[in-house]
Amino acid sequence: MKFLVSGVAFLFALTLSYPILAQRSAAEFFEEGNTKAGTGDFNGALQAYSTVISMSPEHAPSYFNRGLAKANLKDHRGAILDYDKAIELSPKESLYYQSRGVSKSLQEDYRAAIEDYSKAIELNPEEPKAYYNRGVSYAKLKNHRNALTDLDHALALNPDELAALYARGNCKQDLQEYAGSLADFTRVIELSPKRTGAYAGRGLAKLELGDYQGASADFTRAIELSPNDSELYANRGLAKNKLEDFGGAIIDFDKTIQLNPDHFQAYYGRGFSKGKLNDHRGSIADLTKSIELKNTYVGDPKKIVYSGKINREKLDELREQVKENVKIAALTNERAEAYYIRGVVRAKIGETKAAIQDLTTAVELSPTYSNAYFSRAMIRSASGDQMGAVLDFTSSIKLRSDYPEAYYLRGILKNSLGEINDGCLDLSKAGELGYQQAYKVISSFCN
Repeated sequence: MKFLVSGVAFLFALTLSYPILAQRSAAEFFEEGNTKAGTGDFNGALQAYSTVISMSPEHAPSYFNRGLAKANLKDHRGAILDYDKAIELSPKESLYYQSRGVSKSLQEDYRAAIEDYSKAIELNPEEPKAYYNRGVSYAKLKNHRNALTDLDHALALNPDELAALYARGNCKQDLQEYAGSLADFTRVIELSPKRTGAYAGRGLAKLELGDYQGASADFTRAIELSPNDSELYANRGLAKNKLEDFGGAIIDFDKTIQLNPDHFQAYYGRGFSKGKLNDHRGSIADLTKSIELKNTYVGDPKKIVYSGKINREKLDELREQVKENVKIAALTNERAEAYYIRGVVRAKIGETKAAIQDLTTAVELSPTYSNAYFSRAMIRSASGDQMGAVLDFTSSIKLRSDYPEAYYLRGILKNSLGEINDGCLDLSKAGELGYQQAYKVISSFCN
């Protein structure tokens, strides 16, 4: 999740008292520093404030403003030293702490930054930027609940602050609060209709909420605004896959790969699409590329072999009536999903051994992958490994207790293996979960 720390505006300390008894020339240098900073001459401003400090070493506003000048010159370490001195001399100025927090945040020292933002809030609880900045730092530390609390507070004080709305939208996505995320990004778009990130963020929220057409439309608008962003094409390709527009998805993934040849998710998505369009060789090539591209997990998967006996003819007939409901899912860094899809595709063209290897790798990389266990069970059963299939269907059910097809197929296998009672109980559960075919099998084999 990407956030921008709110840069503290270059606020000149004109309202802070300055001793003018015999320091007129120092006051003139201070004003000169303010003028130069206001025109973007931060080097000149820095020199002017340094002159003031040499003449009046206890003048906190000069340290603070010099710190701001250094921050604008990207010298955050130097800025922090000046803020330290300003705080030492004037420890009740909330803006000093907030500015130091910004520089610490930009150096990725988020814990120390949070301490500064908290002190700024203690001194001035009505300043929305302090809550926003602290919220961003919490988000950087993956403490999204505290981040959301701070961003809510920032927006309560300033409801239409774009940066806070955008950050909260991202934070809600990380918390899987997609409806709230969608609302925040929609508000950003209402206030600023040309923000690419807002359309992209809203598109991702719509994807998670199942509005694939709306997601595609948002990614299209984002692409219009940023036509060279490969991630936008990849996300639109995913939405098109969800809409079963596999040809359109391939076009988007082609564009993604053109812009970013190392985009392994695009190869995964395109491989899925090609498989759906029966280009099985092309599908395997893309899924293989997805797995191998900069993948530290590539290796020889462990082989697990089981054996069993069964009446193949009836079992094959009943099993083949069950259709796998293979859907595209987001690709993780481990590529378990790509191994899964490649395994399914390989099974369709008769590469049984390679298919089982791929699905075994998928469950090794993602041990909670219920669909991968299910598909491996189907392939094992078709190849005669009925005991292995029962174990895989059992794993699938443990991970997803409402999986009717898994109960149905395990019930058939148990019946075929002589475990009539257990098999019929599984078939009953499948029927309870809405798989009507189970009752036909119960009628024939359980009475």
